[in-house]
Amino acid sequence: MEDDELEQIRARRMAELRAQSGTGPSSMGGLPSGMSAGKKDEEEKAKKSQMEEMRRTMLIQILDGEARERLSRIAIVKADKARAVEDLLIRMAQGGQVRSKITEKQLIELLEQVNQQTKHETKIV
Repeated sequence: MEDDELEQIRARRMAELRAQSGTGPSSMGGLPSGMSAGKKDEEEKAKKSQMEEMRRTMLIQILDGEARERLSRIAIVKADKARAVEDLLIRMAQGGQVRSKITEKQLIELLEQVNQQTKHETKIV
């Protein structure tokens, strides 16, 4: 009897986790919770796309054309490194450290800094 109870608890918990993550239908939640999970997913996607659009807009304002082009080429090859540089640029801009548009030469210097930081991190770990 305890095994059946335990199995029901596990099934409910799995259904809750699926509903939260949006992977698969919930077996215990019914239609309303499925609808709310769908709305949550749509809201999250909209929020993420809005954040990405804001990010792109900031980078357009921060970088000149050549630097933007170089960063986009880097993103094709090493997305994580490009993301780290983008994060650094945005933090610098928000902190008031960017006075004018970043040139390609300045971007290369930032890339070297990020390379140095990632080398140190890999040695530590």
